[in-house]
Amino acid sequence: MSRSSAAAGPKERSALRWLLWAALAAFLAYAGVTYARVVRQSRVDDARPADAVIVFGAAQYSGHPSPVFKARLDHGYDLFRRKLAPVVITTGGQGGDPKFSEGGVGRDYLVARGIPDQALIAETQSDDTSESVARVAAIMQRNGMRTCIAVSDPYHLYRIRRMLEREGVAVYTSPRPQGKPQGWWSRNLAVLREVVSYMAWRAGLT
Repeated sequence: MSRSSAAAGPKERSALRWLLWAALAAFLAYAGVTYARVVRQSRVDDARPADAVIVFGAAQYSGHPSPVFKARLDHGYDLFRRKLAPVVITTGGQGGDPKFSEGGVGRDYLVARGIPDQALIAETQSDDTSESVARVAAIMQRNGMRTCIAVSDPYHLYRIRRMLEREGVAVYTSPRPQGKPQGWWSRNLAVLREVVSYMAWRAGLT
């Protein structure tokens, strides 16, 4: 091995280390920007007249919405009652339940609250947010709808907004009211979970 070839090894390793550090710095910067956007979006309630209110699903138990899902549905009901949209779309598949889907449970809950059945559409096949968005976008397109008010938990809404916008839907967001304030750890964990989910979606992993 020549002296010049031997000397190239450490230089190449140094360049590789520099590239790895640069890539890590870029990743952390992107994650930090996404974190800030998730938090900022969580504070936005820009509900206004639209073609539909979309209530994104959460857990249901034997045909009854979980407290989180109920809070989302109640907020969707309030938006409908304020006449901000003529239709409410509920989302969510069965998640292993042989009898009930989140979308169906949401629809039934809103019917019981007084929303006419003809003003409700249940999306009942999706397994995650990405599938819910794709199916909702298809439903809206078939029904000539172009704008929506998305209802979910505050930290969920940045990802939902970006997904719906990619489908060509004009999106306004309205976070469900929160119960007792989250602690510092719970709040940051929720944001970080959304950051990871959003970055995975952007990378085409979900």
